[in-house]
Amino acid sequence: MNKLQEWGFSKDWWRNQRGEFWVIGQTVLSIGFILLPVVRVATLPFAVRLGLTLGLGLIGLSLGIGGLLNLGNNLTPLPHPKEDSQLVTTGVYGWVRHPIYSSVIFLALAYAAWQMSLSHGLGAIALFIFFDRKAAEEEQWLSEKFKDYPTYRQAVKKLIPLLY
Repeated sequence: MNKLQEWGFSKDWWRNQRGEFWVIGQTVLSIGFILLPVVRVATLPFAVRLGLTLGLGLIGLSLGIGGLLNLGNNLTPLPHPKEDSQLVTTGVYGWVRHPIYSSVIFLALAYAAWQMSLSHGLGAIALFIFFDRKAAEEEQWLSEKFKDYPTYRQAVKKLIPLLY
């Protein structure tokens, strides 16, 4: 229970004051993605499939690991920033505002590409939509907490480096 409070969860988590329901939704969606049946829709040469999978996977791993390392003690699964948090804009946060969310999306796409699975491709789209909405709520709180956030928001893409 102490770790949950360190991460910013409130004792009244069921009131969703810090976005606790987003964490529950993220957990359910992630488990659902894992449990999806593989529905193959196409075949690609092994080398192409491998290259696509490795490319997406390396991007996902790089963003995730970089995001975790750059956040340090600011890390929380909640969209609400911790009370003692600092705004991080360096490292992978100079490429994308939500690299850990991006990491999950890219890794889901890598798995969908490896399996050539329509169901997992659609699952990756669902994850993208979910994290886009979670990030939107998070950005409201970040804008309230950090006066520099709106400027950072204009300069750095949200979830997909160089694109979105």
